[in-house]
Amino acid sequence: MSNSSQPSSSPRSSSPSSPSIPHGATAVRLQWYELPGLIRARIEERLGGRVVAVTSQDSGFSPGFAARLVIGRRQRVFVKAASVEDTPDLASAYRVEAETSARLPEEVPAPVLRWTFDEAGWTVLCFDDVPGHPPHRPWRPEELTASLTALTVMAQALTPGPPDLVVPEAREWLRDDFGYWTQLAGHGSGETDPQVAELAALEKDALDALRGDSIIHADLRDDNVIVGDGGQVWFCDWNWASRGAPWFDLLLLLISARADGYDTDALFAAHPLGADVDAEAVDAVLAGLAGYFTRSSLLPPDARSPHLRAHQASYAAAALSWLAVRRGWVG
Repeated sequence: MSNSSQPSSSPRSSSPSSPSIPHGATAVRLQWYELPGLIRARIEERLGGRVVAVTSQDSGFSPGFAARLVIGRRQRVFVKAASVEDTPDLASAYRVEAETSARLPEEVPAPVLRWTFDEAGWTVLCFDDVPGHPPHRPWRPEELTASLTALTVMAQALTPGPPDLVVPEAREWLRDDFGYWTQLAGHGSGETDPQVAELAALEKDALDALRGDSIIHADLRDDNVIVGDGGQVWFCDWNWASRGAPWFDLLLLLISARADGYDTDALFAAHPLGADVDAEAVDAVLAGLAGYFTRSSLLPPDARSPHLRAHQASYAAAALSWLAVRRGWVG
């Protein structure tokens, strides 16, 4: 990556206002002692020893068990678990994540899946524990640079997608998520707000803009990134892996940087995945994402994920702020 793509230590654009979010502590996780005894025993059996230390990983927005486990004196792993009865969607997502993770090429910077099992109504995944932490927020320039560099490596390893990694096309499942502005423009008998009308016109091309032959992560938030002390980066939580345009992952990751005040237009243009992307395609997808996050942020609070709506509101504000600059809606 060229020097021009490295984030400045003094972001040049102002950060959009957003609700306070305790980054790194957004999840309300199940604890080790809350897992059924049978499941704890099964995990220890697979690991070949007693769990002597547990560190819950409290970033993210799902209520499942997610923790670093220490077995004996040396072995360290990362384990996730979800109840099929209490959180069926999450258990299903974990199964998809396991299937995808098992087929990722070794060149992809992602934690290695060791094993998984379904037993007694629980889905359990075990990964290699990678020595790192979620990126600091606001983003530190060196961590953002390392993440953008790793994203290039990931895209190269997944373009074209491996033939045995069968995933849906991003534009197929995003069809249900995009379209908020079109829906809003169609409501009411009065004249449509001109900006809503422009957003609706933009988002109609978003799905076609995402066509591509790469395997993409498609949920690349900062809490799905692990930054090591030596600067290495891993991407985790592959339950939304899809086939599509690789620059979609770049756009998603940079929305959080936009929320922290970075000049995301400059970063996108300087990155290998964004350098030659049609500007109208970018705007269309930004409009679709802004609509998705806006609509989601207006849903009732989720007791199992108390910071989810604030996160979605922050992403909505950041995506709209970025799009407003690109479209010349603001100076």
